[in-house]
Amino acid sequence: MDNTTMLHNISPENLELIIKEAVKSQLEEFFKYISIDNSNELLTRAQACSLLKINMTTLWNWTKKQKIISYGIGNRVYYKKSELLASLVRLN
Repeated sequence: MDNTTMLHNISPENLELIIKEAVKSQLEEFFKYISIDNSNELLTRAQACSLLKINMTTLWNWTKKQKIISYGIGNRVYYKKSELLASLVRLN
């Protein structure tokens, strides 16, 4: 199978423009589904556990010991993603 593409009567500038437009289009499509600034995103307990790779008991203990901060509405508990990531400390 031959994967050769031949370009006739196209200048390097036009080829560059075509490639830029194609890449721009693909990136715009990609970023429709990605939130760039999600630092204030609220996470449920399950999502927080998944992010930190811990179980619910550990999450409850860390919250009780105020290692991480929880927020609530009614009986629902949420955690700010930015605060969870900020609570991580560097180990030597």
